[in-house]
Amino acid sequence: MDTKVDVANIKFEPLGKHDRAAFHCGSEALDNYIKKQASQDVEKKAAVVYVATHDGKTILGYYTLSQYSVHLTDIPAEIAKKKFAKYPALSATLLGRLARHESLKGEGLGELLLMDALRQALRLSRQAASAAVVVDAKDEKAVAFYKKYGFIDLPKLERRLFIPMATVEALFSGDES
Repeated sequence: MDTKVDVANIKFEPLGKHDRAAFHCGSEALDNYIKKQASQDVEKKAAVVYVATHDGKTILGYYTLSQYSVHLTDIPAEIAKKKFAKYPALSATLLGRLARHESLKGEGLGELLLMDALRQALRLSRQAASAAVVVDAKDEKAVAFYKKYGFIDLPKLERRLFIPMATVEALFSGDES
């Protein structure tokens, strides 16, 4: 893949007839997902897969979104009591996977993918309620990445984090999401 991709010309679109075989992010699980499982998840309505592309064919990165539910007891007590005390569970959006092509490491594509995922989650939350975005970080480096953008640990679940939709909305205030 050409490593001289202009990130300003990247567009995000649902997975379609993109070249999944050429995608390599350095994680076998994430590579296998886009190559072998993503289309099935889309077909079965288990997840929506969005890809970053500059030419409508090449996958520079991808992320998945699906509906999710978080038990109130899994949320830090100070947040649960303050905002959600009346509910046993919260509707949420699961950011299931996020990966960028290994040749674009350090180019800011991970942040672009995350921001697009959060923007999509916010937009969708206005049509089907979602109080937060939840993510499972694959390792401690990923935990640090998500925390940099305001994600909070779900203390009872290792490497599972969330960000309240109100925080996401504030992040994009002034944007037309």
